[in-house]
Amino acid sequence: MTSDESPVATRGLVKTYGEIVAVDHVDLTVAPGDVFGLLGPNGAGKTTLLRMLLGLIRPTTGQAQLFGRDPLVVGAAALDGVAGFVEGPRFYPYLSGRKNLRLLADYDEPGSSSRIDEVLELVELRERAKDRVGGYSHGMRQRLGIAAALLRRPRLLLLDEPTTGLDPAGMRDMRELVRRLAGEQITILLSSHLLNEVEELCNRVAIIRRGRVVYDGALRELLATAQSGYRLRASEPERARMVCLAQPGVEDVAVADGDIRFKADEDAVGMLSIALGQARIAVTTLVPETASLEELFLKLTGGESSDHDREAVA
Repeated sequence: MTSDESPVATRGLVKTYGEIVAVDHVDLTVAPGDVFGLLGPNGAGKTTLLRMLLGLIRPTTGQAQLFGRDPLVVGAAALDGVAGFVEGPRFYPYLSGRKNLRLLADYDEPGSSSRIDEVLELVELRERAKDRVGGYSHGMRQRLGIAAALLRRPRLLLLDEPTTGLDPAGMRDMRELVRRLAGEQITILLSSHLLNEVEELCNRVAIIRRGRVVYDGALRELLATAQSGYRLRASEPERARMVCLAQPGVEDVAVADGDIRFKADEDAVGMLSIALGQARIAVTTLVPETASLEELFLKLTGGESSDHDREAVA
């Protein structure tokens, strides 16, 4: 697949504000059907990157394409088949949800107004469609934003922190909605700083630190790098430790808090369990130890918190 066929392709994308580098030579490719997570601390450059993709701001250098079209070259035509929102959707609070959608449809493509009931049903807002948006909860406004995006029948949906500010029930509902949309073969680029959100929804992920991509690939491959070894608890720890030390393929044997920790491949672990049985040592625990996505994220981002001095621009 060439980059021209990709819903999103960026090459050497840079955005600077004076001496601040908000996005630093980013190369990304989002394939059709991906639920692609753009993951990083607040202020890492995620929103700036989305703005450049949509042509809202101009890159300092580099190129961004949507289905092979550069918004800065072909203008609004580059957004054909593309929808979403950056930093939260905005509506007229004194109009109802339905009237807001009708107004947006009339501005964009009048024929899409025939889909208003359909998208309201999809985001579970049909019963509240006559109510003024000013009375909507934050979660309802987020869902109305997705409804507005779906009026265009997008092939690519860009969502910037869609669950930010939602309560747990609202976050659950939003994630379920994203799953349903992905099931309809819509490619989704999801910006988030919430690790569990990305882990639940995304098949591929790019982790951004200070505007630079520090990981880009399949989420399962990232998680596969997380296995750090095994933990063994036995009835006779010292004898068990000696068996571990003598077993071929078992390395870095150490004892901590009564547990024996070591590194080995699956074959060596199988042979170790046999050796422990032959030595008549009772094993109460033998489990792999795996770093969480949070631990991997903190390692890749250098443990940066949300309070970063680049937040104002990114």
